[in-house]
Amino acid sequence: MPEFTASVQWQRHAQTFTDNRYSRRHEWHFDGGAVVAGSSSPHSVPLPYSDPGAVDPEEALVAAVSSCHMLWFLSLAAKAGWLVDDYRDDAVAVMARNAAGRSAITLITLRPAVRFGGERQPDADTQRRLHHAAHDECTLAHSVTAEVRCEPLF
Repeated sequence: MPEFTASVQWQRHAQTFTDNRYSRRHEWHFDGGAVVAGSSSPHSVPLPYSDPGAVDPEEALVAAVSSCHMLWFLSLAAKAGWLVDDYRDDAVAVMARNAAGRSAITLITLRPAVRFGGERQPDADTQRRLHHAAHDECTLAHSVTAEVRCEPLF
């Protein structure tokens, strides 16, 4: 089975830390060399301790689910012979209390808008079927209830 990795790195620098007044800004490092600035959301931790210019975990989750759906949609559309010129999804994740009473992302809504090129244009039913099939294939859409393990290294 394939494994996917990310390295998340944070440093205290000269901050006191124990007063809870430290920067939540950190970096995500990926195996291909990409580095992404991460931070807590300003909704969770006030400025200046959060960095609104960085990606917060909740945004990353909704982006990952949206990206997974898009990649499957594009693949399925290409295999069916549809010419996709543009794809945009203004996806939204909602945080609320789950059934256990814990704060959680309880809903992710994808709002893809696809522009097709060429003379052959899919009708609304065909597009719905493509999105349904993409959703069925998207591993992340089916993974948001995955078990999360913590195995600290000492």
